[in-house]
Amino acid sequence: MTPPTAADVSDDQLTRSPLVHLIGREEWATAQENGRWEPGSLAEVGFVHLSALEQVHLPANVLYVGRSDLLALVIDPSRVAAPIKWEPGDPDDPASLPFPHLYGPLPVDAVIDVRTYPPGPDGAFAPLEL
Repeated sequence: MTPPTAADVSDDQLTRSPLVHLIGREEWATAQENGRWEPGSLAEVGFVHLSALEQVHLPANVLYVGRSDLLALVIDPSRVAAPIKWEPGDPDDPASLPFPHLYGPLPVDAVIDVRTYPPGPDGAFAPLEL
């Protein structure tokens, strides 16, 4: 599967497709204790970075090289009260490659599955398949 483009994202996709957030094991334990996850990005840029299943490997291979403690939180967007907007993930990303951004904390009860997300033998992360 290929990552979605701007033309692929419909308004109702937010309630139909699961989304993913990458997190370390210790961070996830903290989130579970608090009932929500508020990463540094929420204070710094105002949102929590999310991905579609078929694009989660893109930020993983840029931001998490060398990490073997990652978990992929599979999120049901209909269980999130804060707005989710599809926007460029990075100023250098092409406008045709939007990523979902959650404009509020991620509630733990919106997480419907937790998967270990290790890199492959070559150190690269692969697309996530459910």
